Amino acid sequence: MGRIYGFLAGIAAVSLVAGGVFAGGAQAETGSQVTCGVSSGRELERAAPEQVGLDSELLAQAMAFAAGRNRLNVQVFRHNCLVGEGPTNEQTGNVAWNIWSATKSIVSLLAGIAWDQSKLDIAAPIGRYLPPGLGDAQHRSITVEDLLTETSGMKVGVLTEGATGVIPVDPNSAVQALGVPLDNPPGAVFSYSQRNVDLLSYVIELAVGEPLQQFAQRELFDPLGIERGDYYWARDRAGHTYGYAHLMIPPNDFAKLGLLVSNNGRWGAQQLVSQAYLRKAHQPSRANKCYGYLFWVGPGCAETPHFLPADVYMMAGLGMQNVFVVPSLDLTVMWTGVFGNVSSEGILGSVQDTAELPHEFFRRLFAAFQDNRVPDPGPYVEPPLVLDPNRFVDTNILLAVFGVGPAAYPGCNVFGCLNYPLSPPFADTAPGCVIQVCQGPDPRTPGIR
Repeated sequence: MGRIYGFLAGIAAVSLVAGGVFAGGAQAETGSQVTCGVSSGRELERAAPEQVGLDSELLAQAMAFAAGRNRLNVQVFRHNCLVGEGPTNEQTGNVAWNIWSATKSIVSLLAGIAWDQSKLDIAAPIGRYLPPGLGDAQHRSITVEDLLTETSGMKVGVLTEGATGVIPVDPNSAVQALGVPLDNPPGAVFSYSQRNVDLLSYVIELAVGEPLQQFAQRELFDPLGIERGDYYWARDRAGHTYGYAHLMIPPNDFAKLGLLVSNNGRWGAQQLVSQAYLRKAHQPSRANKCYGYLFWVGPGCAETPHFLPADVYMMAGLGMQNVFVVPSLDLTVMWTGVFGNVSSEGILGSVQDTAELPHEFFRRLFAAFQDNRVPDPGPYVEPPLVLDPNRFVDTNILLAVFGVGPAAYPGCNVFGCLNYPLSPPFADTAPGCVIQVCQGPDPRTPGIR
């Protein structure tokens, strides 16, 4: 941990591929610009910034700015070519990093693959997949699409929902989700629930008939060249994979997942996720113009600057673990790090308002474009601080883990959950994995670093 955070103090330079020398070679040339191919190998194809219509010096300034704002790994791709890299990428690129809620977007991709294979019906109520008798009629009427669009209607307490996954005592996150009261009818109102996506990951498991991570490895990660030893994905004590967060994956692999969606689900000769599903995933839902199927969509939504083109979409996780995709510019940006926003309101402002850093970074990045120029929107204007503790904390959701209160599922608590065999707390946590990062020689932690 100390070695990773130590990078923050010494970031001052930037590494860019320049001078026309690049690994692997650009595969094609479009007009005066080159286009690269995706690769399942460890090294992605690189190009000089000028070969894809960017100014090297101005791109270097944008990368240096990001590095000075706690971005530990930054990768900029145009036409699939890696053209911009942060100064600590070599040290951080193969270290597994918690991408937090960006995990939700990966669960969406797995739902899409299951849908493509006709194993999962997006329109179906989840009661079709749940074991008989599990959950009441109202919860069983929630559809798969309701889970994908975060419109299950579940009561939300973002921090208290996630706390028992960070300190891993959850007996069975999916069963716990079925105990959370519904504030709204399913499908009616957007509410950013963590338990919602834990329930979805369980439904996908039931639909495909195997553990989620086994399905993910074969159908998604293997074709991308993401080895099983690369990442750690936390499970609850019943062995079900968390959907809301806790996929600890190296930035180099996270970037591949971003490139997959930016290539409309195609990886080389393989169509891993259908374009039909991704079109659905990147369309705003009826309940929220900023949210699709576990992807943030459109400018001015979450961390996406308001001046980006209308077709932008994004994966987003706590602390600003992001992939930004702008199809109209053939641009993909991946970064990981530890916040980095500047706010006049101090820490509370930095945590609540995460738009400042992307705004200032993309201003600088777009200045480097020699084509498709985006007008400079000017410096970021910070909105007033509005903090509603009720959005983050719900005591009943926390007490439910102990079998107490209206959010508790009958017969499910830290000591036992229905007839599911439970592992002891921390049993799934691999040595070397501490909340945010994995390091160490244990075979369950990443094999590359």
